[in-house]
Amino acid sequence: MNNETLNALFAFALVSSITPGPNNIMLMSSGTNFGIKKSIPHMLGVSIGFALMIILVGSGLMELFTLYPVAQKILKIVSIIYLVYLSYRIATSTPVTTNSTVIKKPFSFIQAALFQWVNPKAWTMALAAITLFSPSNNFQDILKVSIAYGLVNLPSVSLWVVLGKEIRKVLSSQAKLRFFNATMASLLLASLYFII
Repeated sequence: MNNETLNALFAFALVSSITPGPNNIMLMSSGTNFGIKKSIPHMLGVSIGFALMIILVGSGLMELFTLYPVAQKILKIVSIIYLVYLSYRIATSTPVTTNSTVIKKPFSFIQAALFQWVNPKAWTMALAAITLFSPSNNFQDILKVSIAYGLVNLPSVSLWVVLGKEIRKVLSSQAKLRFFNATMASLLLASLYFII
């Protein structure tokens, strides 16, 4: 991979990582409801989980879908069900306060890493990156794609958590926070349009 291709890869990784999608919507919601510190495992799970996904997809996981097309249909159904569940979870989130009797937890590292496998945007990004920057499925190129995403993804998703934390200052009442959470849940549900 020459320098020009590497620069194009980093630009592609940045644009695809920083634009809205299920991960970034959930991270902004987490930043708003739980703050930056409690959202760190979620951020790391997204970044590391996605980098690992690129390696596995690039190393031949797509062959499974070629051999067993029903596996792709099952993944699609599971993705839809899980995104509906997450939309509900966001819509019913409550902020962590000292007066809270019920504290809902943000995503853990493992939950965020596993979420990549049912996230339609993550699949699209992984497949596009492998197709564009490792068309011959050379493992060194796949590794470079994964590392590029690992380097670009964490700062990109962190911005969404910080944005969520800053939005929290504007959401001074429970009613405003409920409206924000309902809006984030609706946006997450809207992302299902691209799968369905």
